Amino acid sequence: MHLVDHGLFRAVYNNFHDLGGGMYRCSQPSPAQIRKYHKRYGIRSIVNLRGFNEYGSYELEREACRELGIALHDIELYSRNPPTAQRVRDFRALFASLEYPALMHCKSGADRAGLGAALYRILHLKHPVADALSELSWRYGHFKQARTGVLDFFLMSYLAYNARTPIDFMDWVNTVYDEKTLKPQFQEEGWASLIVDKVLHRE
Repeated sequence: MHLVDHGLFRAVYNNFHDLGGGMYRCSQPSPAQIRKYHKRYGIRSIVNLRGFNEYGSYELEREACRELGIALHDIELYSRNPPTAQRVRDFRALFASLEYPALMHCKSGADRAGLGAALYRILHLKHPVADALSELSWRYGHFKQARTGVLDFFLMSYLAYNARTPIDFMDWVNTVYDEKTLKPQFQEEGWASLIVDKVLHRE
C-alpha cells in the first residue's frame, strides 16, 4: 500500500475536502484514515472510484469497512476518458441511494474524485454545472492541460451545447452526449501530460 500504491504520500496529505450535504472527497484512504473519518464524521458509505483492483490498499480498505460497518461501493471512473452516459446514470442512482455521511475517493483525490465530486454536486445537490466545474482544479492536484483535462472537456461540452440550445444536464447526457465522439475532439498539451503521466504516475 505504501510503496507500490504510493500510500506513503497520502499518509502525509490525504487531499480531504467537504462537498456539503454529507459527502466528502479525498485520495485513497488508509485503514487508519478510514477509522479517523468514521469517528470524526460518522462515515457510513465509501465510494471507491478506482473500482475493484489488486492493490493491497483495496483489500485493506474493504477489511476496514467490514470492521466498521461501512458500505463500500466500487464504481470505476477513468482519468483520461470521459464517462459513458450509463456511468453518469449509475452515479445519479448511487447518490440517491447512498447512506450519508459518505466519502468518495480515487487514488490521488485529484482527477476522478474531481469528476465524481462535480457529478455529485450536479446530480444530487442540483448545483449549476459551471459551479461544479471548480471541483476539477489545480488546488486538488488536477491539471486541465494534461490528458486528464478531458474530464473538464466533458462538462464544458455540455455548457457549450446548453448555451446554444438550453437543455437539462441529464437530458443532454441521455439524448445528445456521445463519449466516443467527444474524446477525439480534446487535445492536451504535451508538457502537462508528461508531468501527470511520467512524474506523478497518475492512474
